[in-house]
Amino acid sequence: MFGSIAALGAGLAVIGAGIGIGQVGGKAMEGISRQPEAAGKIQTAMIIAAALIEGAALFGVVVSFLGLK
Repeated sequence: MFGSIAALGAGLAVIGAGIGIGQVGGKAMEGISRQPEAAGKIQTAMIIAAALIEGAALFGVVVSFLGLK
């Protein structure tokens, strides 16, 4: 029973990260299309934000699997 709950928690963490990265990427593309000269700064900020979102998702997956014990 607890294994399925942990898998559900891990899945929710990954879905949340996917939605977050999709939002970041979409908004970055909108920003670059509006101001192409700022593409370098926008891309740098986008990569940093995506890395932070992935870190939070990994943390959620680890916490959900720690709940197995």
